[in-house]
Amino acid sequence: MISILRRGLLVLLATLPLLANAAPGQSAHDLVQDTTNRMLADLAANKEKYKQDPQDFYAALNSIVGPVVDAEGISKSIMTVKYSRKATPAQMQTFQENFKRGLFQFYGNALLEYNNQGITVDAPKDESGDRTSVGMTVKGNNGAIYPVQYTLEKINGEWKLRNVIINGINIGKLFRDQFADAMQRNGNDLDKTINGWAGEVAKAKQAAEQQEKPAQ
Repeated sequence: MISILRRGLLVLLATLPLLANAAPGQSAHDLVQDTTNRMLADLAANKEKYKQDPQDFYAALNSIVGPVVDAEGISKSIMTVKYSRKATPAQMQTFQENFKRGLFQFYGNALLEYNNQGITVDAPKDESGDRTSVGMTVKGNNGAIYPVQYTLEKINGEWKLRNVIINGINIGKLFRDQFADAMQRNGNDLDKTINGWAGEVAKAKQAAEQQEKPAQ
């Protein structure tokens, strides 16, 4: 069975990719609602092509999803002030790219396993400020329901993804803990930790699977 983490990140990838093309001023809720159907339609049309060429699929995810994710904000959050203030601009840029690449490569195949079992977006919440959340549930192959909550922030008038909570697992916190642990294991060598982030994502996935809660 696909792990809860992979199912949740599957939904993350399925709902966000076309947000970069959304109309200016569109609500965070409508962005998620409207683009879910559009992305699933695109996946249905190109699934076999993507299965034959995974690298092309990962590249497509990066080019489409990348502009929607607040990679700079997420990277600083994962590093925390303790480490990000010591990082050079070049190191921060490298980590941002490694973060996105590792995420797309590691979880891309989960998206290809989705068979349109069912996704439901919750009713909209207050979006009057610069930070909001959008809830969603995804039905798994076995009929279990997995809750997902996205945190979005408005940056320069556009909503950007900052975090996701999957079945109670806070992915941002999970990655922060993994980064701090990696820095300790690497003797506070920032370059070594940044360059080895793909492996750390794999370890984070294993940690998340140990935290899995029974499906609803």
